[in-house]
Amino acid sequence: MSPATTHISCNVLAGPRQSRGVSGRRQLRVSATSQVAGTPVPKNSILVVGGTGTLGRQVVRRALDEGYEVRCIVRPRQNPADFLRDWGATTVQADLNDPTSLPAALVGIHTVIDCATARPEESTNKVDWEGKVALVQCAQAMGIQRYVFFSIHNCDRHPEVPLMTIKHSTEKFLEESGLNFTIFRLCGFMQAIIGNYAVPILEEKQVWGTSDETRTAYLDTQDVAKMTLAALRSEEAVGKKLTLAGPKAWTVQEVIALCEKYADAEADVTQVPVWLLKATRNALRGFQWARDAADRLAFADILASNETFSAPMDTTYKLLNIDPATITTLEQYLEEYYTSILKKLKQVGASSRQTDFYV
Repeated sequence: MSPATTHISCNVLAGPRQSRGVSGRRQLRVSATSQVAGTPVPKNSILVVGGTGTLGRQVVRRALDEGYEVRCIVRPRQNPADFLRDWGATTVQADLNDPTSLPAALVGIHTVIDCATARPEESTNKVDWEGKVALVQCAQAMGIQRYVFFSIHNCDRHPEVPLMTIKHSTEKFLEESGLNFTIFRLCGFMQAIIGNYAVPILEEKQVWGTSDETRTAYLDTQDVAKMTLAALRSEEAVGKKLTLAGPKAWTVQEVIALCEKYADAEADVTQVPVWLLKATRNALRGFQWARDAADRLAFADILASNETFSAPMDTTYKLLNIDPATITTLEQYLEEYYTSILKKLKQVGASSRQTDFYV
């Protein structure tokens, strides 16, 4: 049976606080070549959105290792994502900023895993809201069988933080879509600690600390990828909203102390008062060009609350058939990182001031 052309209507809402019926919705009618109704789509066909990111690349690698056929959306750029193809994934050019580019990327796909998020220079509203709404609507129209979305823990409790509001609104939109979804609420990635604290401490550079008592249960993105693929094997994960948290929650001060321990070095810490971050945010909000920067600084409100970003994992481990003993602790992660880096430094005869490289 030959392929047929399906017309897909992607409705992009003007903002996360608006309902579907409000004015300001813009209709995008696009065409894509789709499988005819009844044509089976292989269950092992996955589309990863955001496959070049910190989490996305681990999901791609894990999925390939487990035998999935992986396709990745990549944006046209000077430096193409060759490493994804080297691993065995296929790539297709599309962009969340251009909803008309999305339907063709979904042809022949069973499962969408959405790991994408706006870059610092991009609008979170355009990418994380408008782009995600368009992606969900196209997934509906193309008959996608499973949809995995990554959100933020406690996003429903912080309407004062724009990205949290967007994540919560996207959760609700996905829940009402009729798709077989799984939502993972994340607390924090261990990988972020490397650039923020581990490397600067090795290079004897300044690190920025805060005096708050906010705690985060960091997870290695490899473990997040493992649990993501486990969810695809579990019918019980369909329709579930699961928080993924590491074995222990840490304050920034405790993270810095841990880095000092394994680096055998003392950190040059500059404490930034939370009130200063909040004041900076309020000042930036007065300038149109600085709105997105102000939105990102809104996380200062969370720091001021001294909240704990963690959750019990026993039920989730059982549902996903994951052995808790296989989950990397922050101590293990940092010890392995510093052992590897210090070994390389010793081999090249470099001092700590010459560690201008990353792993």
